[in-house]
Amino acid sequence: MSQAPRYLLATAGEAATVLRRLTRDGWRTREGFALPESTWDVTEQRLLLYGRVPDMDTAALAVLAAARGAGVVAICDVDSDTGRALLADLARIGPVSRDPGEDVTAPSDDLPLTDEQRALLDRLAAGESIVAAAEAEFLSLRTANRRIAQARAALGVRTTREAVLAYLRHTRRDPKQ
Repeated sequence: MSQAPRYLLATAGEAATVLRRLTRDGWRTREGFALPESTWDVTEQRLLLYGRVPDMDTAALAVLAAARGAGVVAICDVDSDTGRALLADLARIGPVSRDPGEDVTAPSDDLPLTDEQRALLDRLAAGESIVAAAEAEFLSLRTANRRIAQARAALGVRTTREAVLAYLRHTRRDPKQ
């Protein structure tokens, strides 16, 4: 499954363009960023939340929704303090588009991983424990576990072992290497 889309746009018109396209692609849209569902992971629901983000409280709701697997289309001035904070926080979860014409759900040839996630997966593939990999990358164990969980989500797998194997399959073009 492709990852949930994340957009930070300047106008409602740009948001409407994105919402129309994503609705055609099977996303269910809902205005507002609060997620009352009792299950944490809403990825399978293909839920796309949208709306204006006028303040930090609304930005926090949008980021939480994205972390829980919902798609987000936020309308906000990216040059404001709120916009910069929202962009930075959403980018920690995954790619964020500011272009309504860009389809961020389309599969790409490159793995959707950050350098930090790649470094951790490289170390795990080399046989290091998560603790050792975290220490070597100067991360807390909690942060390393979060990055690995994000990598699992980005790769569409359930276990760390599957994430390492998917990463190795992609980085090693020749299976005999």
